[in-house]
Amino acid sequence: MLYKRHNRIKEVLKKRQPHLTVLIEDVHKPHNLSAIIRTCDAVGILDLHVVNQNGKYPTFSKVSQGSEKWVFITTYISIDDAINALKRRKFKIYAAHFSKTAIDYRNVNYTEPVAILLGAEKWGVSKEAAQLVDGHITIPMLGMVQSLNVSVAAAVILFEAQRQRLEAKMYTKMQLSPTTYNKILFEWSYPNISKLYKKNSRKYPSLKENGQICEDNL
Repeated sequence: MLYKRHNRIKEVLKKRQPHLTVLIEDVHKPHNLSAIIRTCDAVGILDLHVVNQNGKYPTFSKVSQGSEKWVFITTYISIDDAINALKRRKFKIYAAHFSKTAIDYRNVNYTEPVAILLGAEKWGVSKEAAQLVDGHITIPMLGMVQSLNVSVAAAVILFEAQRQRLEAKMYTKMQLSPTTYNKILFEWSYPNISKLYKKNSRKYPSLKENGQICEDNL
């Protein structure tokens, strides 16, 4: 592995935000999924949660620019399972959804553990999802249209979350535990080798400062 690339991976990992995430419900168009995951990577999100009733892994287009390699994806068959899983991890979940109780997306405290729920391109979030979340948020519209494309809405909301977290200096102090950091560092640095270690239930070897694998651990 090139030293420059290894350093780049380390710097990106140090800025990852494990307590900021996105949950998408039945968003099927590959270009929308790809744009969303690209934005997730751009703002430092570690993992993306996807509800797909057919249980299939999401398909991405060239729009993603390979971002799916740097953002972990967890899939669910039901929105109930997804929301319960995030709530067990102490996330507050806000759905992009028009309702009488909806608040301006900028009024959410994104420095807390927050998950943003985005719904299908045409219908938005389901009634079940709207009832299960902690709150509803909207992006103010001043024109004739009343909504944005789902991937655009994701970008608007997530860059507000990034702004708040930058002000709180959450990108200057590593949010990952040392164990998680070292695990992901090896997986990102050596994706094919890490798969072999997983297959054989072996512990990952240590890495040298220059990114090379310590031979004593092989």
